[in-house]
Amino acid sequence: MKSGGGGEAVTAAPGRARAGRRDTAVGLAFLAPSLVGVGGFLLVPVVVVAGISLFRWDLLSPARWAGLDNYRSILTDPGFGRSLAVTAVFVLLVIPVQTVLGLAAALLLDQRLPGATWFRAILVLPWISAPLALGVVWRWLLDPSDGAVNQVLGQRVEWLTSPVLALPSVAAVTVWTNVGYVALFFLAGLAGVPPQFSEAARVDGAGPWQGLWRITLPLLRPTTFFVLATGVISSFQVFDTVYAMTRGGPAGRTQVVAYAIYREAFVEFRMGRAAAMSVALFLLLITVTVAQQAFFRRRSTYEMG
Repeated sequence: MKSGGGGEAVTAAPGRARAGRRDTAVGLAFLAPSLVGVGGFLLVPVVVVAGISLFRWDLLSPARWAGLDNYRSILTDPGFGRSLAVTAVFVLLVIPVQTVLGLAAALLLDQRLPGATWFRAILVLPWISAPLALGVVWRWLLDPSDGAVNQVLGQRVEWLTSPVLALPSVAAVTVWTNVGYVALFFLAGLAGVPPQFSEAARVDGAGPWQGLWRITLPLLRPTTFFVLATGVISSFQVFDTVYAMTRGGPAGRTQVVAYAIYREAFVEFRMGRAAAMSVALFLLLITVTVAQQAFFRRRSTYEMG
């Protein structure tokens, strides 16, 4: 009897192993298209750019080995430092405003008021539109001579040529574009908030603001992390809107890092320096994202204190 039982166990073990290998193979087969896309359009370009950053290359003459000279060059270049500073200011202008407005819109849409479905569709239209096309439209709207905005205001305002107003104007257009995207994710997060928490808070006498601050926002922590992480990455990489509206001007006041990389590569034809700037931006974004993740990981999702 014991021998038979042992034989069945030995026979069952290889069967389970084969089933496990088969399940793994099926899973990899389903993942293969995505893995090919990630490898071909994400990992390979990163490796290629990192390789180009070690050469001097103008797209015409043969590439020459430069080692780390391109990195030393950009780290001592005041222009690259200014573009980083401009980008940081742009991020600080965009992220808080679009996050707060997106959350407010999501809270309003969550009330299921009449017309909420239409408002949701209208809110997301700018985000699904081409950023370059939107930039061209807003450049016309903000034209100082015959732009629609100045016509409504009844006075001439140099929205895109003033060193003071140019970057906030581009930031405002970016916020307008992204609010619908942020609102949709917050709306999805609100749908996952257990209603018993809010009901318990109301029974205990908590008002709307207390419920929002002490109940809703802590439960939205994972959604907030996702919205902030993707928003910061997108803002650091902004190019289309800047290119369409200001071309990095006036006097470099809107020359963000992505536009500086474009100029370095396709105007100055210094591909090695442009690639080094891209790698530096990539490492910066990884650092910022890891810091955000560490900050949001300090407290668990349902911790209310």
